[in-house]
Amino acid sequence: MTPTRPSRLPLAALTAALVAVLAGCGDSGALRAAGETPTAVGPARLWPELPPASMPALDYGEADTETVKGVTAPGDDMHKVNPLDVVRAEVAAHPDEYSGAHASYAPTARQLEDCGKKGAPGEACPVLKAYYRDLTGDGKDDMVLGIRFPHDQLAVRVYAFLDHRLVQVMGTSDSVVSVELAGRQVIIRSPSTLPGYEFRTVWTWDAHQNAMLATRDEILRVGTPSPTRATTPTPAPVPPPSASAPPFTTSGPSASGS
Repeated sequence: MTPTRPSRLPLAALTAALVAVLAGCGDSGALRAAGETPTAVGPARLWPELPPASMPALDYGEADTETVKGVTAPGDDMHKVNPLDVVRAEVAAHPDEYSGAHASYAPTARQLEDCGKKGAPGEACPVLKAYYRDLTGDGKDDMVLGIRFPHDQLAVRVYAFLDHRLVQVMGTSDSVVSVELAGRQVIIRSPSTLPGYEFRTVWTWDAHQNAMLATRDEILRVGTPSPTRATTPTPAPVPPPSASAPPFTTSGPSASGS
């Protein structure tokens, strides 16, 4: 059998009806110009005549890791590690910082003696609740610890098992507004001396150095300045120039420093 072809007449009628519908919508569907597109401007290199750097910059991204001696767990299970044992191991490994009347963190070491004792007198335990998250991407939970330090400082530590060794893969201390976990990142927000702003540092696992690195450091606007903090007085508005007065001008450099 020879297959029959569809008649051209119904197709022509359908086409005419479709054109009528489109005409009723008042839009032909054709492309229309959206106006001029701004020209892309690439980065301009400043002082290209400068010679290459002869020494590395500050070690801001350098890893600061340390093996925790004497602390293990069956199957490298971080949930079976006692956080107090980890902090006590740090105190024992750094006597210059935790021992003696003039040690920076001597108060923290004294407070540590009361940890785990129900109804014990003295100050509160400086070791905060431990949190667990796979930050290294090996499929096992790592541990995030917070330790209260003197002068309202908070030490943030991250521990992971590497080659069956418990390793501190991140350690920092600062005045802290909040600590957050987002995916495999640790985000620390700290107060700024500039009213209405905060610092935000993002720590991310780096497999090359086997450590958490500060991969992003920002200063962010967080709202209006607090009335309890020192602020710069807002200058009074300048009245518009009258017909007899010259226009208002400033003398000296502009705000941009140019």
